[in-house]
Amino acid sequence: MNFVNRHITDPGDTVRVAAQPLRSRRHKWPVRYDSIEHVALGIDIATIFVAGVLSTLLYQVQNNGGNSGNAFSLTLVSSACFVSLLKSHGLYRPTELLVVRNQIRAICMAWTFLLLLVWAASGFKVHLEYSPELLFAVCGLALLIAQRGAVKVLLAKGLSGRRFANTNIVLISDQPLSKSAGLSETLAIQGFCVKGRFSLPPIGSGPALRRRISANVIDYIRNIELNAVVLEAAPERWSELRAFVADLRVVPFPIMFVPVGTASEWVRHPLRSLGSAICAELQRGPLTAVECAGKRMIDLVGAGLALMILAPGIAAAAIAIKLDSAGPVFFRQKRCGFNGQIFSIRKFRTMHVLEDGPVIIQATPIDPRVTRVGKWLRRTSFDELPQLLNVLDGSMSLVGPRPHALSHDGQFGKLVRNYAFRRRVKPGLSGWAQIHGCRGPTPTADMIERRVQYDLWYIDNWSLRLDLAILIRTPIEILRGRNAC
Repeated sequence: MNFVNRHITDPGDTVRVAAQPLRSRRHKWPVRYDSIEHVALGIDIATIFVAGVLSTLLYQVQNNGGNSGNAFSLTLVSSACFVSLLKSHGLYRPTELLVVRNQIRAICMAWTFLLLLVWAASGFKVHLEYSPELLFAVCGLALLIAQRGAVKVLLAKGLSGRRFANTNIVLISDQPLSKSAGLSETLAIQGFCVKGRFSLPPIGSGPALRRRISANVIDYIRNIELNAVVLEAAPERWSELRAFVADLRVVPFPIMFVPVGTASEWVRHPLRSLGSAICAELQRGPLTAVECAGKRMIDLVGAGLALMILAPGIAAAAIAIKLDSAGPVFFRQKRCGFNGQIFSIRKFRTMHVLEDGPVIIQATPIDPRVTRVGKWLRRTSFDELPQLLNVLDGSMSLVGPRPHALSHDGQFGKLVRNYAFRRRVKPGLSGWAQIHGCRGPTPTADMIERRVQYDLWYIDNWSLRLDLAILIRTPIEILRGRNAC
């Protein structure tokens, strides 16, 4: 590989320009990395229009040119709503497009929701038998899923082969060359061509040195093709950086700041408005009123439907428990819920004992306390179904961190520092940890910590879409039976 070496000499040795590889333009694609989101959005619109045309043609062929309805309006509305849904959830970002499984799940959910919405808006007049609308629904979903696979392959190929069109930048950094090499390499993979690298003056340097370096940068920029200036530095020295950026305002290019160091962590948090001030949300607060209403609606509808559908099985389990061993059908135990509030959890009794005190021994795979019926109930998680009543009364949710006995809470809180953070949301019947196999007893600190990590990730990334995904995957995990005891 050939390199063009560029050097700008400076008495203080404060300016360095990195060597850049010479790459033939014919190997580059006419798309920049920062344009991928818009390209993917356009491809989705085109795919939905192709699905509309294809479904119309298929219907007319099958029906000898029969009326295909207002296919164009359906296609137009569907494409606009679909891309808006995915765009609002950030699913067109390149990093998201590379995760095909998440993309397919999101496409299926958004497409189903959209078609149900269109069906409801039409006054439920769309027939489920062979119709243009049904053809459009099937063709659209199939083409979108197939297209996502192709997009992932092309995107991965573009990144690995550095095929994206060059975005020429100048990098100004206060980091040593060895430390900034990681940023330069990442930018190069994504099609950013570092035309020159300049070193910022040391902390505490006078304005004369700052002005000399900024003048060198400006002179260099005016003699090359450029798209942006990237400033990489520690936020702690912002007062000096502000003056340096002010010197560069004469150049007609965007100036982007990449923070480094420990103080840069706050940039990774979402920004919020606090009156007229802008602040970083270091910890996500409780759900908003709208989010709470949506989650509560899912809880009420889901728990109500589950109780009606599973009523015969619940009755059979109650009879089997009563016939199998002496004692009550249901078992209540104190648990810690949202914001540390204590509530009584309901379960089917699966043991000969009813432990609810300062010392509770976790169940083991071979536990003499477990009844014959209880073994089956615990393995299938059927013993948890009475907690649907907890969901209806509002002490629990369908999805959330699983609550533990009060005595276990005290033990786990000493082992895992962030254990109490799980109480920022209502406990759930199922959760992100459970669909990843974190079920049953937790005899080691590592198992507890792993479960807590899943729970905290769920809390920080909560969405209605995530709740629905967990509810869909829960029956699959129950059938797998991982770690059930």
